Amino acid sequence: MDYKCLIVLYIPEINEHYEFYIPVNKHVDDVVKILNKAVNEISYGLYPIKEDLTLVNRRTGEVYDKGFYVRNTTIKNGSQLVMY
Repeated sequence: MDYKCLIVLYIPEINEHYEFYIPVNKHVDDVVKILNKAVNEISYGLYPIKEDLTLVNRRTGEVYDKGFYVRNTTIKNGSQLVMY
């Protein structure tokens, strides 16, 4: 799938991690909103929906700019990300 990539998303607040396919043709901000809603549903509300979250590369500590398209970042298949 050229238009999606598989990531591992770590959620330290609830001490869980999940695998997601994310669209590469969307802004990071849109992807964060999608991931936030998905984690909320998967965790049965344990992780609340939040307004201002940041996506960070778990290995490098790089904070992703919300205005960039995912395809223009270093997010690739197998990326390990943290959402705060």
